[in-house]
Amino acid sequence: MKLAFFGLGAMGKPMSERLINNGYKLNLFRRKILNNIEQESYFIDPVEAVKDCDGLLICISDDAAVDSVLFGDNGISECLKPNSFVIDFSTISPSKSVSIHQKLSEKNIFYVDCPVSGGTEGAEKGSLSLFIGASKDECSSFEHIFEVLGKSINYFNGVGKGQQVKALNQILVAGTYAAVAEAIELGKTLELPMDDVVNALKVGAANSWPLENRSTAMLLDEHPLGFKLELHHKDLSIAIDLAKSINIELPIASLVKQIENELIQSGCGGLDISVIHRYISTKKS
Repeated sequence: MKLAFFGLGAMGKPMSERLINNGYKLNLFRRKILNNIEQESYFIDPVEAVKDCDGLLICISDDAAVDSVLFGDNGISECLKPNSFVIDFSTISPSKSVSIHQKLSEKNIFYVDCPVSGGTEGAEKGSLSLFIGASKDECSSFEHIFEVLGKSINYFNGVGKGQQVKALNQILVAGTYAAVAEAIELGKTLELPMDDVVNALKVGAANSWPLENRSTAMLLDEHPLGFKLELHHKDLSIAIDLAKSINIELPIASLVKQIENELIQSGCGGLDISVIHRYISTKKS
């Protein structure tokens, strides 16, 4: 199976590497070829990158970026083979996924939304959670791709459903990161032995992925990239807009979005989402 991969960022690069290491032939698209990388598998021409490919994998930033790749001035939808498929690992709005699915269906191309969760660690280890907006039967010809990338592979029968589930995921991420940040800052201020405290909390009902994986970053105020704050802010906006469309308010998620916006304005948008603790630390009276 010959595949093209667009979006070699913090998540896409390790995902593409896992596929290559598991025997897939990938055409890797990037806007500029770097001198220190093997150029045989890299393409700067998007049309050449997808030529004769059985499938296209996308992992890019937002609605506009996905739309541009597929349907923009240099869009590649016209160059995809009939009966090929597009797996979109990006987190975009459910409505955009539905629109793309409809457009590509007219060209006899199967589009499936498959946003992921698990950070760069999960991308490197192949332990991501995959939220797939299609049935298992619809994806049978390429489901091994999911098995290489994910530990938790979840099918939600219907285009856009994967994005809806990812929206719920990001609401939970918002609340848990904020709660961990508050607890860490309070514990530090009380001068508790925080390494011991965190180890104790990991065993009880308070445990969470951010506590397991980002508490040390918050304690040290060092934030190597796992998932950019600005990308979570974008994802949270999608979730809040989705809720508004059916007349549901999300007060906690909306508050976290405001906090993230302040941090982005202060220049923290490119750091890991664990940097949210800095907002808490600045609110001490």
